[in-house]
Amino acid sequence: MKIFKLFISIIICQLAGIIGAFFTTPNIDTWYQTIVRPDWTPASWVFAPVWITLYTLMGIALFFVWEKKGSVNIKKAVSVFGFQLVLNSLWSIIFFGFNNIVLALAEIVFLLGAIVWTMVEFRKISRTAFYLLIPYLLWVCLATALNFNIWILN
Repeated sequence: MKIFKLFISIIICQLAGIIGAFFTTPNIDTWYQTIVRPDWTPASWVFAPVWITLYTLMGIALFFVWEKKGSVNIKKAVSVFGFQLVLNSLWSIIFFGFNNIVLALAEIVFLLGAIVWTMVEFRKISRTAFYLLIPYLLWVCLATALNFNIWILN
């Protein structure tokens, strides 16, 4: 049963990535190539392996929370996690699907807040789950800075 819960937790997170990729991939070689990006922008090929890794870590974190017995905070923590996961996919839809840099910037700021909120809720249940989300938070901080600079340059 534990391996099934782990598998489901990871798949849920990877599905958020697949939704994002559905909107991102068609625009990488078209719209994204036409906008001005800062010199420190990671190469396009970096994003897929980083996100696959981050979604896996997020899924493992979700598993640690879901698996914790007797915590009254599980429902709230999982709900907050789900909320931030929706915001995560929504950013790709706004930025790449709608090509809207400004709205994506506003949305990613909310995403950052939701990630921090998720981490606070996860820490109440599992320190391991909390620590597993740190790379995600750092990457989204980088993505926020990148989104901001793209807005300034365009």
